[in-house]
Amino acid sequence: MTKKIKSESSQLKLGEDYYVENGNYVFTEKFLKKRGYCCESLCRHCPYGFANRLKVHDNKKP
Repeated sequence: MTKKIKSESSQLKLGEDYYVENGNYVFTEKFLKKRGYCCESLCRHCPYGFANRLKVHDNKKP
């Protein structure tokens, strides 16, 4: 049985769009791509490379 969370435009599917780890909801790369933009919240599976851009920026500091 698939647990669903209701969102504004559709239903999220546990295991496909997100999973729960230590009580936290973790979005999958598939869901984040489907959403279509980076929220800049350092998502673990971010397909937009925000965390990598942040690391490059930090490395440029003197």
